[in-house]
Amino acid sequence: MDRKVYLDNASTTYISSEVLNEMMPCFNSIYGNANSLHSFGRDAQAMVDRARDKIVKSINANATELYFTSGGTEANNWAIKGLAHANKDKGKHIIVSKIEHESILQSCKELEKEGFKVTYLNVDSEGLVKLTDLLHYIRKDTILVSVMTANNEVGTIQNIKAIASIVHDNGAIFHTDAVQALGHLKIDVQDMDIDAMTISAHKIHGPKGTGALYLKKGIKIEPLIVGGNQESGKRGGTLNVPNIVGFGKAVEIATRDLVAVNQKLKTIRDYFVRSVMEKIDYVKYNGHPYQKINNIVNFSFDLVEGEAVLMMLDMEGVAVSTGSACETGSVEPSHVLLAMGLTDSEARSAIRFSFSKSTTKDDIDYTVDTLVKVIAKLRSISAVTKTGRAK
Repeated sequence: MDRKVYLDNASTTYISSEVLNEMMPCFNSIYGNANSLHSFGRDAQAMVDRARDKIVKSINANATELYFTSGGTEANNWAIKGLAHANKDKGKHIIVSKIEHESILQSCKELEKEGFKVTYLNVDSEGLVKLTDLLHYIRKDTILVSVMTANNEVGTIQNIKAIASIVHDNGAIFHTDAVQALGHLKIDVQDMDIDAMTISAHKIHGPKGTGALYLKKGIKIEPLIVGGNQESGKRGGTLNVPNIVGFGKAVEIATRDLVAVNQKLKTIRDYFVRSVMEKIDYVKYNGHPYQKINNIVNFSFDLVEGEAVLMMLDMEGVAVSTGSACETGSVEPSHVLLAMGLTDSEARSAIRFSFSKSTTKDDIDYTVDTLVKVIAKLRSISAVTKTGRAK
């Protein structure tokens, strides 16, 4: 293997050197428990406070509105279950889209077992929630609506402000999973009228194992993890100081470089899409053509299996994904692509390519050249098998 190209950045990213340097003192110098009252603890708490300030500044929130978690999955579980339980006296109806992350969908399934009613909104062929459907299904006892900001498989960006307006006009709480959007879109929770929002560090060159839930002041929520008074009593557990510090630095860098990185990613993405469409026949470009984040491309390749494409690309040093990394090992086709109206075979033949600020034109050229060979080989095998000349 002469070359290695990593195009699975929507799954996770490397920790940048700036972030790592910021974290290092927290492992062996400023190592106190941030909840301790002595000077070691106060020094650690000061590091946490600075990281929190960086994050809330980026999203236009207040420091008292951000709570650290172990990642996006925990924050999503907490948002759905905690908001539902805390507001069930007003009603027990929840609305989410069909293309949400599994941590949202599975949380809703658990609430359904408790007697909550959940409506799963359809999306159109480009992955957008239909506002008319939201208007149709929202009702007096709806307490919570959750729609992700940008989809993790196809990159489509939802009309968040319009959705939030409908939700609030009907007296419900609006939550959005912004894990894939953070670092790729300018997020202003006040301007976007967001009540609760999930974010995570490891998608933006920060450490794995750290996320956060933004919760607008005055919104009621029940704790998900109890047994400690950390995070204003809302989330028990010793704070992961190194990771939180890394998270803050990663957000600071992403905010600082947002325009420049987005411009580069758009150039890389457009070049990749154009190259694939020109060199490979029978390809379907999934997701909205324009209203999408710049680092994700999803293609369906007719007459091949996505997992076979992934494995053959991996043998040539190119890392990609067949969908969400959280569903690795699943034998079912992507629920996102099926919800968008793709056929079973189209969904099974889909590959997600996701770029980072370090992705180069040479990386794209190598990937496209390799992809052309892989698709041609798999299609020739498929054609031979279907004619009966080989088993």
